[in-house]
Amino acid sequence: MEKHNRTLLILQYLWETTDIEHPATIKDIIEYLSANGYTATRKTVTNDINDLISFGVDIDCQRSTQNRYFLDVRVFELAEVKLLVDAVQSSRFITTKKSKQLIEKLSTFVGPHQSEILHRQLYVDTRVKANNEGIYYLVDNIHTAIREKKKVSFQYQEYAQNKEKVLKHDGYTYYFSPFSLIWNDDCYYAIGFSEKHDKIAKFRVDRMVGLAITEQAAERRSADFDVSDYFSQVFSMYDGKEQEVVLKCDNDLMKHIIDRFGEKVYTAPTDDKHFCAKVTVSLSQTFYGWVFSFGGKMKITGPKEAVDGFNAILEEFH
Repeated sequence: MEKHNRTLLILQYLWETTDIEHPATIKDIIEYLSANGYTATRKTVTNDINDLISFGVDIDCQRSTQNRYFLDVRVFELAEVKLLVDAVQSSRFITTKKSKQLIEKLSTFVGPHQSEILHRQLYVDTRVKANNEGIYYLVDNIHTAIREKKKVSFQYQEYAQNKEKVLKHDGYTYYFSPFSLIWNDDCYYAIGFSEKHDKIAKFRVDRMVGLAITEQAAERRSADFDVSDYFSQVFSMYDGKEQEVVLKCDNDLMKHIIDRFGEKVYTAPTDDKHFCAKVTVSLSQTFYGWVFSFGGKMKITGPKEAVDGFNAILEEFH
């Protein structure tokens, strides 16, 4: 048992203190074992390290007069963990407390000295963070409901004029068949079939209250429903009537069309300076606002319903 514990302690030491730039000598390891109540010789430590290597632990050795050992491969590379940390830091739906806890956990996947670099760069913008600590459990429950094909029930909250949180529709209980979760504009949305709306709808997860998985079977997702299509059609998660729209755009807006609708979107030149795009969108104020944001470089040319809807918005500014 003592050998077993000693070997695990060596693995712990290599994990917590070494990387390619900070290897440990046999002497370092023996001193660490001694500080933890274990006696060892150079031969026993070398044998323990060889046992770990035989077991599949990726321990490398820099050979010299004093061999130096380090844990070579970790779960993530530093660049990968930095990417994940950046996502956590910038995510509004993750609270400040949870952000710091997650970053602490992510830091354990890199070498100890690399972890120090992450901590020196740590910055969490608390001004835009959510304050709903239950978001983790809401997301987990929705994933469970999707996997088990069950409906969920919940109430939905919004803000009153004085910033007070109030339940929408006097505490109405929604019954909802979740199909997928979407992370959009730094918020999590559940997409699925809403009994109240009798259609595909979306709800912001952080505004759900008292979510519970019911015993009722979820509505079946239609074969032609595609989450990515829904995502591109619904602007800023505000939906309206679905409609195919023709847009006339200046050539320099092609990157914006592709960013929004993907490379498979239908486009065709109309003259040397313009092209048209046919896109299916959900007609809403946010879609019209998106068109307006290009300062006249993008125009809706059809159908008439979409043109009239855009002009009606413009009239509100007169």
